Amino acid sequence: MKFHREGYASLALVIVVSAAIIWAARYFFPETAFVHYFAYTLAVVLIITILQFFRDPAIKINKNESFVLSPADGKVVVIEEVEESEYFKDRRIQVSVFMSPVNVHVNRNPIGGLVKYAKYHPGLYLVAWHPKSSTENERTTIVIEQKPKVEVLFRQIAGALARRIVFYVKEGDKVGQGEEMGFIKFGSRVDVFLPIGTKINVELNQVVKGGRTVLAEI
Repeated sequence: MKFHREGYASLALVIVVSAAIIWAARYFFPETAFVHYFAYTLAVVLIITILQFFRDPAIKINKNESFVLSPADGKVVVIEEVEESEYFKDRRIQVSVFMSPVNVHVNRNPIGGLVKYAKYHPGLYLVAWHPKSSTENERTTIVIEQKPKVEVLFRQIAGALARRIVFYVKEGDKVGQGEEMGFIKFGSRVDVFLPIGTKINVELNQVVKGGRTVLAEI
């Protein structure tokens, strides 16, 4: 288990805030032990919260060219046929994974191949399960081509708390299946768009693991 690099600034800020809380408790209430213990406890809770949120466990990727892996840890909240209007401009099967604040927030490539499309969209911060969050929230859209005519699109979508999306890939990159492609801070969701007829291997409300759970088979 390691600490993700996206969390360094947050951890530094929490350490400074925790030190300030403890200093204030001891300065303004020098004789009140209860206040001191409360400040210590609050500082520990804040630091542990940041450490668990930005944890980056080592995992064994479930690689297979026929598999579409879950891009994130979380719970399946959408499986439906929709119109994908940004890139494919046709009907696709959408599978969405919701990440709560307690999930690992590393995002991974569902397939390996060539990044054909990568675009960041500024937007709103509706709750991640809102029907319009996929098209109106801050988001990134990534398309990976595994081989000719085999493409998977997925979106990182910000939520009401998630106010920073990070992605590390760009058009023209060659990426490996299950490799880290980005990070979303403080909970959100990832949508995956698959060709009609794709075999879906998960069910609504199923808990999935990024890079390990097979969402579908191409």
